[in-house]
Amino acid sequence: MPPDDEKGILHPREQARHRRLSRLAPGPGIDRFVEWYWIVEWDLQAPYVAEVLPFPSVNVTFEQPGGAFVNGVCTRKFERELTGRGRVFGVKFWAGGFGAVTGLDVATFRDQVKPLGEVFGDAGRLADLIFAEADDLRRRAAFEAFMTERLVAADPQYDLVRAVIAAMSQDRTLTRVDQVTDAFDLPIRKLQRLFRRYVGVGPKWVLRRYRLHDGADLLARGEATELADLSTALGYFDQAHFSHEFKEQIGLTPAEYATRAAAEAQVTYR
Repeated sequence: MPPDDEKGILHPREQARHRRLSRLAPGPGIDRFVEWYWIVEWDLQAPYVAEVLPFPSVNVTFEQPGGAFVNGVCTRKFERELTGRGRVFGVKFWAGGFGAVTGLDVATFRDQVKPLGEVFGDAGRLADLIFAEADDLRRRAAFEAFMTERLVAADPQYDLVRAVIAAMSQDRTLTRVDQVTDAFDLPIRKLQRLFRRYVGVGPKWVLRRYRLHDGADLLARGEATELADLSTALGYFDQAHFSHEFKEQIGLTPAEYATRAAAEAQVTYR
């Protein structure tokens, strides 16, 4: 099932006041490649900039107004100005899933948003099917029928990537790549090759992104009051290194982010 947490969403309480977010689980077979579907809707009097620290995943989006797009793995903070009224039906692939099912080199469109037709064959038919449906359950069914025609045979290498990614995302004690290679008995060069082929970014970057997700999530929920302890738990040399990378990626220091989150929640942060 899709998670009910808000990892990756920056300033989640604030965002929730400006847009509606829902998620759907993928069906059998498709769930090898698609992690979940997400739907964002907004109807605003004034523009609002939504910020996300993306997962190491490819997303396919069907946007009204706008069109259909493939969003490559985004290595920086993603910002989207929401204006007027709009809606997005999004497909979040597992890290590595888009590369596995399409055979494409996802690194070639890292940090890029491309029209669906430049990446997917027969994209016009898929977009027409999605936009013609009246509700999200039907949109999911239309997407999965289209994808079922393109499913590939089981790939042990992709399955290994999925297992490594799951460990990286769920185990906060994994803070170094050598811990990952030891846990899976994998040579570092093989792990790097697998990530380059399927994910489009390196294992060190993926690991750091997941720990930043953990840090931002804990700060947003007011569950990390000692930044020095949080820095150590996330695998940083010291608080200064954590603060530098956090601000570089998110635009605020951890203390500033926590203070803003506390103001949103109307609680005191020390």
